[in-house]
Amino acid sequence: MMMNIFENLPETHAGEVIEKIAQFGQGAVRIERILSGGHASAADYWYEQDEDEWVLLLRGQASLLIAGREDGLEMKAGDCVELPAKLRHRVDRVSQDALWLAIHVRAGGRF
Repeated sequence: MMMNIFENLPETHAGEVIEKIAQFGQGAVRIERILSGGHASAADYWYEQDEDEWVLLLRGQASLLIAGREDGLEMKAGDCVELPAKLRHRVDRVSQDALWLAIHVRAGGRF
């Protein structure tokens, strides 16, 4: 199946839109397209996932906060970051046009 990551995006949405675009190894590896639309994490919410995650900011700007780090990660289009399982993190700020590609890998996951 072929697709263009920048096409068929919703024009309006009430919150973050997460679309699973591929899955491998019986779900051990999942690839998502995430349209943030300016929706950052709630001020008291931290992601603490059971999976390793690698995210690429395809367009826009964002700031990620990592628990235990004083400085945030300021990201622009083209920047990527690896977020190991159980690493507490959150999206502090994100632009209206932010579009991400996220790859999640379960422990022991393989292609």
